[in-house]
Amino acid sequence: MTKKRESTGFLIKQRAFLKLYILTSIEKERWYGMQILDELKAAFRPFGYEPQHSEIYRALHDLLEDGILTRKKIIEEGSRYKEVAVYSVKNKDEAKAYKKLVKADLDRGEQLLRKALKDNFS
Repeated sequence: MTKKRESTGFLIKQRAFLKLYILTSIEKERWYGMQILDELKAAFRPFGYEPQHSEIYRALHDLLEDGILTRKKIIEEGSRYKEVAVYSVKNKDEAKAYKKLVKADLDRGEQLLRKALKDNFS
């Protein structure tokens, strides 16, 4: 059973943000860590955010430990010996529950940011 994500009362934490995107990427197709990292870097580069390699793998390991993901080693396409770890969703209900918690934090954070913009720049 996944531990309930504790809200900080402010904006969402980086790890929760990354876990959300990792889960969504893996739900669409089986992925390995470097693919996810490259995808996220490309998606967020225009916003000045570039997730670090170590943070992606910490988030993946958290999701593995929580029983939400599973990992399997396969031989990389086009290689005879190079193994890569491929991740897939193990527990769809837990993944959905985690995403629901993060959605609530994102909604609250969006309201905070809108208020700050209105109060300080209107």
